[in-house]
Amino acid sequence: MMGASTAFVALAALFWGLSGGIGGILMADGWDAFVVSFYRGMIGLLCVLVWLMLRPQGSGLANRRLWFWSAIAGLGVAGNFSFYFVSIGQGSVAVAATLMYCAPVFVYLVSFALKLERPTALKWAAIAVVMLGIVLLTQIYDIGASGVTAMGVGAGLLSGLSYAIFIFGFKYAAPHGSPQAILSIAFAVLALILIWPGDADQMVAALTTPDWPLFAALGVFGAGLSFVLYIIGLNHTAPAVASIVAMVEPVTASLFGVVVLNENLVVPQILGMGLILVTVTALSVNSRTAQPPADLTSR
Repeated sequence: MMGASTAFVALAALFWGLSGGIGGILMADGWDAFVVSFYRGMIGLLCVLVWLMLRPQGSGLANRRLWFWSAIAGLGVAGNFSFYFVSIGQGSVAVAATLMYCAPVFVYLVSFALKLERPTALKWAAIAVVMLGIVLLTQIYDIGASGVTAMGVGAGLLSGLSYAIFIFGFKYAAPHGSPQAILSIAFAVLALILIWPGDADQMVAALTTPDWPLFAALGVFGAGLSFVLYIIGLNHTAPAVASIVAMVEPVTASLFGVVVLNENLVVPQILGMGLILVTVTALSVNSRTAQPPADLTSR
């Protein structure tokens, strides 16, 4: 069972990594980042609603706290999806995915501020290493050389911050209901939020576009099935193992960008990516607050 659960986590991370590449293809075809994010979340909502109908026990849908914290999680995942794709559009899949993977750093900083986690010299050093990795990855010292815009860097970091908000929302909602109920509310909130900034004409056109199979794959694998597999997998996977296995996501996204989208990474960027992935994974492994299935910081 443990081996199968770890495989579920790895498969979910693989799907998340591929979703960045699929989104990159759609935006290269002219689709708006918010439209792509909307359909990723909307199709994901349909998937988790099926899960909720199949497993309605203990949903907690009558609990007001579940709705409140799930709505916060929805705000987070809406920001995560949209800022991630904006970052891809302004830079590359590899850079956007790695910047989003910095989410645990934001979790630590918020935990320090709320006194949920005790800051230590080692943790501050790890955060400093991640910051160095971000400088190397994005080549902030020479933006023109990397093809990554300031907006792309900012959006990538905001996607990580948004995912940290989702983590906290999900964590505080978890005691009041089932994961499928929380995700259903969160994705419904996402859909309501992203209708507003999305291009109205593209919203309608997406329903009959020849690119619809890509939208469907993005929603099913990038939001629906992946979240279901990840949460089920965490039930029997140690947080440390999940943290390491979750590295499949940025690695897959980076390889997709290089192989399929013909993106290029120079040596300093590869070094920066390595610093971020190794350090963030170590932070997640050593987190004393990580408890499955409510905690998703290993992503």
